[in-house]
Amino acid sequence: MDTPVIKVSQVCKSFDDGKIQVLADVSLEIYPGEIVALWGASGSGKTTLLHLMGGLDAADCGSVVVDGLDPAEEKDRLRLRREKVGFVFQLHNLIADLTLYENCMIPLVATGGDRAVFEERFRKLSEHLEVDHRKDRRIQELSGGERQRVAICRALMHSPRVILADEPTGSLDEKVGETVFELLKETARQEGVTIVMATHERRFAEACDRIFQVRSGVVKEL
Repeated sequence: MDTPVIKVSQVCKSFDDGKIQVLADVSLEIYPGEIVALWGASGSGKTTLLHLMGGLDAADCGSVVVDGLDPAEEKDRLRLRREKVGFVFQLHNLIADLTLYENCMIPLVATGGDRAVFEERFRKLSEHLEVDHRKDRRIQELSGGERQRVAICRALMHSPRVILADEPTGSLDEKVGETVFELLKETARQEGVTIVMATHERRFAEACDRIFQVRSGVVKEL
């Protein structure tokens, strides 16, 4: 069997000095190329678990390993974000005053990569995600669905091993949400990228390879 690209072992997390327990003794393994859903209601702990995987927060106990790196360690966390992980958020977190193209080239600045390589990468991804014709438009000129496709493009620009997607369809209407989700899945398959997606929508969870239900801080595979 393949080595897990993400391994979570006996993780717990609480807030407010331990008064609010969010995750309790969570263990799971995710393998390369899988598309996995963290499915649960708002407040269940799925976003917190996603944040632990991406180094946006640190666990109180247990361990998280992502492609051999520990997100809780600063030196690993920097490398994780620059090389290994791409993020897609519910609210796209794009920079409104920049163009579509400029937003997607931000990872070039962060990684200090080869501009020619990034230019070709942008051309390929933006065409596949059907936003290449809008590349000189500022973010505020784009529709909600276009903005989320740009967010996917930006997340993939540095060829990460893993995409962490937090409710990527949550702010979109049903039809646009389905389009964005299918594009995300299709692009991930083409790129060989692992996706971990937090969602409250059962229909999207069921379209993934595996589902981990997150309920009151407890995670179990369905």
